[in-house]
Amino acid sequence: RREEVATLAGISADYYLRLEQGRDRNPSAQVLEALARVFGLDATATQYLLSLSAARPAAPRRPRRETVPAGIRQLLDVLALPAFVENRMFDVLAANRLATALSPATRPGENRLRSVFLDAGEQDLHPEWARAAAGMVAAFRASIGTDIEDPRIVQLVGELSLASEPFRQLWARHDVKPLAGEPARMHHPQVGPLELRREKLSIGDSDGQLLV
Repeated sequence: RREEVATLAGISADYYLRLEQGRDRNPSAQVLEALARVFGLDATATQYLLSLSAARPAAPRRPRRETVPAGIRQLLDVLALPAFVENRMFDVLAANRLATALSPATRPGENRLRSVFLDAGEQDLHPEWARAAAGMVAAFRASIGTDIEDPRIVQLVGELSLASEPFRQLWARHDVKPLAGEPARMHHPQVGPLELRREKLSIGDSDGQLLV
């Protein structure tokens, strides 16, 4: 109950109500950390909560074409592992042949979040689809951080919210958790069950691009 949360966090029930209703938009870090402790948030979710409080409206940005560095493209070609490059919105910017063989939706121009929820072929690759989908949404929220007013993000979230009830429910949960290091279980139509470990490496001077 609201009163119990307020008591455990060491704040008044009236102040907690004002936070809930958005009438106080500048809570202190101490208050947010206390609430995170009460709600049992992990370190990632707590940091995300603190970053939301510190966020300030950003000036509108014009979309620009993202270019994968030439050296990274060459690296993709010689890697003997499925590998691709994505931006913080999970747009696939480049991929090697093994990555596309593993998942046809992993190719330049596709968005991995959209594929997971709207592409039946992609869904069939995941025997634990509900878990995979939840992990993707939590990782997407972790990836975009506080930049939820970016028009491209607003458009993508709006599209998926209208087209997918599971996405709408998962987005409303506000889960935040990176995917790096998590095992991915797949059932490939040609080679059968697979268990892969996913790692993400930041690409320097690329505005947030990741080598996966």
